[in-house]
Amino acid sequence: MSVAAIILAAGESRRMGRPKALLPFRGGTFLSVLAGTLGRHCSPVYAVFGFEAERLVTQTPPPVIAVENPNYQLGMLTSLQAGLRAMGELPERVLFTLVDHPAVASETVGLLLECEALLVIPRYAGKRGHPVIIDRAIAIEVLAEPASSKLNDVIDRHAAEIHYVDANDAGVRDDIDDPSLYRDLLAREEARL
Repeated sequence: MSVAAIILAAGESRRMGRPKALLPFRGGTFLSVLAGTLGRHCSPVYAVFGFEAERLVTQTPPPVIAVENPNYQLGMLTSLQAGLRAMGELPERVLFTLVDHPAVASETVGLLLECEALLVIPRYAGKRGHPVIIDRAIAIEVLAEPASSKLNDVIDRHAAEIHYVDANDAGVRDDIDDPSLYRDLLAREEARL
């Protein structure tokens, strides 16, 4: 079954003060580490940029396909749409995640992909996180959604079809938005090693 991945990295990183995609992590960057994790299970892997896109595109690690979202200020939905449009023909399933969840484990991605539900979402400590997997029909619905909508509007319409996967992986809940959360992540990494 074909699964493509989209890393959403279009935000302005205002609270962080610098692009989250390029933050150093595990000998690479948030983007390169996440792309490596997803690339073990998905092909191709896309990264969608908005703010400072020109600079970030030049620093995209191969074989990641860089996509620019000129409408990134309208929200995450438009970035997912840009990634889906870049695919041309949609695969059977699409996995998408936020670039500020770089520590998600490869085993977790594998566990999620074992589920064949229309919509698969991981949970850690009872709270949902990323990456999320949608099937082609939902991806088509996302593409048809007006830019003024929110991604959660589509997900909420399919609430009854969500299959939650409980994962013992704090990485699914990471939301590394500011320097203190980044320091916490690096401390957690150090403790893990």
